Amino acid sequence: MARVCDKLIDVFMVDKPTPTDWRKLLAFSKEWNNLRPHFYKRSQERADSEDDPGKKHNLLRFARKFKEIDEDIQRHNELLGVIKKEPSELSEVVAKRRKDFTKEFFVHLFTVAQSYHDNPSEQNALAKLGNDCVAAVQAYDSATENMEALNAAEIKLQDIINSPSLDAACKKIDDLAEKNKLDSALVLMITKAWSAAKESNMTKDEVKDVLYHLYKTSVANLQRNVPKEIRILKYLLTIEDREERLCALNDAFTQGEELEGKDVDSLYTTPEKLYSWIKVMVDAYHLSQEGTLMREARDLMNPKIIKKMEELKKVVKDHFM
Repeated sequence: MARVCDKLIDVFMVDKPTPTDWRKLLAFSKEWNNLRPHFYKRSQERADSEDDPGKKHNLLRFARKFKEIDEDIQRHNELLGVIKKEPSELSEVVAKRRKDFTKEFFVHLFTVAQSYHDNPSEQNALAKLGNDCVAAVQAYDSATENMEALNAAEIKLQDIINSPSLDAACKKIDDLAEKNKLDSALVLMITKAWSAAKESNMTKDEVKDVLYHLYKTSVANLQRNVPKEIRILKYLLTIEDREERLCALNDAFTQGEELEGKDVDSLYTTPEKLYSWIKVMVDAYHLSQEGTLMREARDLMNPKIIKKMEELKKVVKDHFM
């Protein structure tokens, strides 16, 4: 066993000396769990018997760094064992242990899948599990981001409503717009509040009046500063071919140099932001039926376009989120 461990130590220190090499070799090894205690014992023995201070230091340093990588991989394997045992509970596992689903974990998972080159069914099962994990993490992150945006919007709305006067409330909206913080989540909340008040017989007229003015102030600010997502959306809705629209969506989500002009735009955004704005437009239409959310988007607010937006929203969610 000492001879086997010596050979491994030489491989890890000389032939494959980087942490990336170690991670891959350990992921591919089917015998490492049995070798582990003997390996570290032999590493310590060699360091203890070494007379050269420099070589002793190198051996001790190697063993310490290697053990850190090894423990990291053990954590990855433990998590992999959990999700393999209960694949149907993947969303719950991600919610509880999101911080463990690191880039290194996914690299390890797909490396382990590669190690089953002689067992295609196991390799495919692990690859599928990896893809499911990626999808679950993306869904969790998107939901968390949306929840944080809604919480932030609710705080802003409460602050606006608690203003000492209507003028003060409208000024707060103006200030948010000036600072680029009048986001789609807040606009949607204001729109919903106004729509609910307008349709209710229980809401006092003065409250309706306040909410109406807040709504109109939000609209006016959006008219002055049209979000690029609306410009992207208007362009996407001109494309009838599904494959061409999918390519255009991919371009819109690919970061690059932005150009804004009268005739040509080259803009990009994220799937989450575009999805959020589509949702604002669709929800605002269904809530108010007014088509006055913003002047530049007025031509979007008709039943046919809304149907296309709902289809586009589904495409964005299914393919990019």
